[in-house]
Amino acid sequence: MKRLFFFALLIGYLIPLNAQIDRTTPPEPGPAPLIQIGDYQTFTLDNGMKVIVVENDKIPVVSFQLTLDIDPVMENEAKGYVSMAGSLMRSGTISRSKAAIDEEIDFMGASLSTHSRGMFASSLTRHTDNLLDLMSDILFNPTFPQEELEREVNQTISALSTVMTDASAMVSNISAVLLYGENHPYGEITTRESVSNITRDLLVEYYDTYFKPDAAYMVIVGDIKTGEARELMTRYFAGWESGDVPIHHYETPAPPGGNKVAFADRAGAVQSIVNLTYPVELEPGAPDAIQVSVMNSILGGGVFSSRLMQNLREDKGYTYGARSSLSSDRLVGRFNVRTEVRNSVTDSTVAIILYEMERMINEPVDQENLELVKNFMNGSFARSLESPRTIAGFALNIELYNLPDDYYETYLERLSRVTAQEVQQAARKYIRPGNSYIIVGGNKSEVAETLKKFSHNQEVLFFDPFGRKLEETSTVAPEGLTAESVIENYISAAGGADNMRRIEDISITMDATVQGMTLDMTILQKTPDMVNITMSVGGSIMQQQIFDGTRGMASGIQGTMELEGDMLEELKSQAVMNPELSYTESGYSLSLDGIENINGEPAYKLIITSPSGKSKLEFFGVGSGLKLRTVAALDTPMGSMSQVTDYDNYRDVEGVKFPFLIKQQMGPQAFDLTVRSIEINQGLRDDLFRID
Repeated sequence: MKRLFFFALLIGYLIPLNAQIDRTTPPEPGPAPLIQIGDYQTFTLDNGMKVIVVENDKIPVVSFQLTLDIDPVMENEAKGYVSMAGSLMRSGTISRSKAAIDEEIDFMGASLSTHSRGMFASSLTRHTDNLLDLMSDILFNPTFPQEELEREVNQTISALSTVMTDASAMVSNISAVLLYGENHPYGEITTRESVSNITRDLLVEYYDTYFKPDAAYMVIVGDIKTGEARELMTRYFAGWESGDVPIHHYETPAPPGGNKVAFADRAGAVQSIVNLTYPVELEPGAPDAIQVSVMNSILGGGVFSSRLMQNLREDKGYTYGARSSLSSDRLVGRFNVRTEVRNSVTDSTVAIILYEMERMINEPVDQENLELVKNFMNGSFARSLESPRTIAGFALNIELYNLPDDYYETYLERLSRVTAQEVQQAARKYIRPGNSYIIVGGNKSEVAETLKKFSHNQEVLFFDPFGRKLEETSTVAPEGLTAESVIENYISAAGGADNMRRIEDISITMDATVQGMTLDMTILQKTPDMVNITMSVGGSIMQQQIFDGTRGMASGIQGTMELEGDMLEELKSQAVMNPELSYTESGYSLSLDGIENINGEPAYKLIITSPSGKSKLEFFGVGSGLKLRTVAALDTPMGSMSQVTDYDNYRDVEGVKFPFLIKQQMGPQAFDLTVRSIEINQGLRDDLFRID
């Protein structure tokens, strides 16, 4: 038996209300409380599976967590298959279909999930036998049905489309690539291409290779006795055949030789995601792990009084939150700072982060702040002990990382002894303000140039949303090229002015999936300058906008309103058929603002300003001439927001090219509109655009 003691609270004497308290000096810290974390027992089956049992009979529930102690795997051209192998284990067995598994789980009121390194199941104690029968069947006999794999692949590819306009996801991908490199499993990025390469054979191969009892830990928590647990484990898992599990070795990534700046373009973004990061060698249970945790908490690790929060939020008002982390890992740890700020203060934010990192190294923390952070960590640790799963996690960590038996028992005692000098020593060892990756996702045209000063070589590296470095391209348009000639090239590429002018009316139907619902949209347009835009769900109209050439109207669930001001002007502009044909005559001003990369393709960037003074950006492919993206600022009840619309999959319809895939994002919302049909000159009636 190994023992982790129960947590005991020490209760002091109550101070009389009329007692005089000296508030000029902080109170002396008391002795570290005794930690008693609870009993756990271990045993090992003949096949090598190790079992940890944490008894807790407070409620009649028991849970089983199977964890594989294996090295991460390089997935190469099929990145994503390991995760799918884990998630699809519960999609069917030799004797049970996915529907049958789901039905059994529902009947028991249980939960059961699988992942690439094991599985978890929980139920009322009276269902333990049935739950373990189901759990062992899923573990021993998964079939990885082809139809479920195809569904998972399609869903993943669909989800990946949002990465193209999600600055946070872009930054995460670039961070992984720069931190770990392409030859490390942590540096592999899931893409449409890699997911398309996933096969059922890969899933089966991963399962056959790594799901072995020799590498498995079963953690049991709840209303169960150790003797009963031993009998159940033997009955249901002794037949699991043992086998050697491959061991993988990877080169440990190192921080950059000097600060490097990387950028992901999110055209039209009004805010930037700022991420400063680098790898560190910090294994779980390292001798200075507690000092490192205290140091990071002071810098920005979740304490509201942290230096990053106080400087960036309370003093400057740049952000709602700024957090740092310094995580341990058996292969390689990581230091990370992340925040989101408006474009105009992006460079100032980077400067403040670097300043606070330098200050951690050069200035010892004052005793009052140190005690405040230690008290916070003390309380967090104590509260975590209320969950039996915490005890199980501690027990598993001791086994996985070969920690001393009393590692958690003595945690608060060791925390109480951390000094300001040790905090500064930890900062000097792990904080590297001159050897960091500074990664920003945001509006390239407004932000990128301001970040060059932070790079050791005054260079900003540009990456696509999936962490692939973009080749250097000229950002200057060819001499003599004008915005008007770019528009002329677009008109020619789209089918020519004559074909575009002969369109008198057009009907477009499209659909999108938004929050699991299918949204249908119909756009009816007729010259001169009439439009009817209808959005419906399940046949019920949710919103409709009509412009009859003079007046605009919007109706929806909340009623009907006549449009005025900017809203009327926006709808009026949408009513114009092929507006590019008449920009000059309509009083628009156009300017060419260089070349930018749009989804891997160089594009001319045009600033188009309406007669009312409102501007938008439009991007036209250098090679194709077609419109690739529009960026416009819209006034919403939540304030000004940037709307980004990408156009793809152009097809010819009666001599004119139209995009059949339209990707749109505004704020956190992103969806793909797939065009189902386009009909031209069908003789649309005027009453379709009438406003009563």
